[in-house]
Amino acid sequence: MSGAPGWTLLPDLACRAVGGSVVWANDELFAERENLIKRAAPEFRAYTFGHKGQVYDGWETRRRREPGVDHAVVRLGLPGVVRGVVVDTAFFTGNHPPFASVEAIAAEGYPGPEELTGWETLVPRSPLGGDRQHHFDVPSARRWTHVRLTIDPDGGVARLRVHGEPVPDPALLVPGALDLAALENGASVTACSNMFYGSPANLIAPGQATVMGEGWETARRRDDGNDWVEVALAAPGVVHLAELDTTHFKGNAPGWASVRGRRGDGGWVDLLPRTRLQPDTRHRFRVDHGGEVTHARLDIFPDGGMARLRLFGALTPAGLDVLTRRYQAVARDV
Repeated sequence: MSGAPGWTLLPDLACRAVGGSVVWANDELFAERENLIKRAAPEFRAYTFGHKGQVYDGWETRRRREPGVDHAVVRLGLPGVVRGVVVDTAFFTGNHPPFASVEAIAAEGYPGPEELTGWETLVPRSPLGGDRQHHFDVPSARRWTHVRLTIDPDGGVARLRVHGEPVPDPALLVPGALDLAALENGASVTACSNMFYGSPANLIAPGQATVMGEGWETARRRDDGNDWVEVALAAPGVVHLAELDTTHFKGNAPGWASVRGRRGDGGWVDLLPRTRLQPDTRHRFRVDHGGEVTHARLDIFPDGGMARLRLFGALTPAGLDVLTRRYQAVARDV
């Protein structure tokens, strides 16, 4: 969206695609709460009526006849620091809430909705309009695991986006065997040459891509160059296995690819030399050299699409210390 805040380019920590879940809502009579965190943009089909009225692609509660508000609780698929929230009332016009607020909590383990207490405000009660996206900056620099959307008094919201930076709990990682390039482990995309058809952040998202649109794809090149993407690894580590996945990319897969790693001194080392790729294939390559690296650069030749990039390896002691200090800086009561 033109003019959207920069933090909207950060991952959506609440999205179903990264493991988010709407664990509770006090009411969902007209439209299901699960729609709030769907990856796809909201849709509308005119004159599609069910037993409870027009079918909406969002969460919609009944009309209140008594004082009160409605709530929906979302468990973040990627616990982390929230930088901004989008409350999207797309296609809700005469039935959107006039106000909304967002709270958050940092919970240990896997509590049930009724066990979540001690909510803290991320977005105070704010006015909403119909059929539009509302962007709210979040000043908190804390790590959160759940958010609660409150609509006042009732109505419909199409999507709730919770953008931020994933911060993994180092106690739940195996330092000797993990994907150093995984978003859920704290990796991030720092630069890319082109993202015409798909975001490069898709490369490091959890799970497998289910369609071509869940990968990274560039425009067709008409010059002698090639496309590339750079990733800041979760923390310094040694890569032992590289996976380059072109699943779903058939007539538009790259012909070749290479991977380099950046050392702490700023120099680059080859992890995977330029190698031929096949369409619609998960390629796995052993990496037998390279040493400790902090970043990786994937070059594709000349252009095309890639579903996922995985760089399996081990954190160095310094890398584990980086992850631990990052977690302690934003976690509650550690």
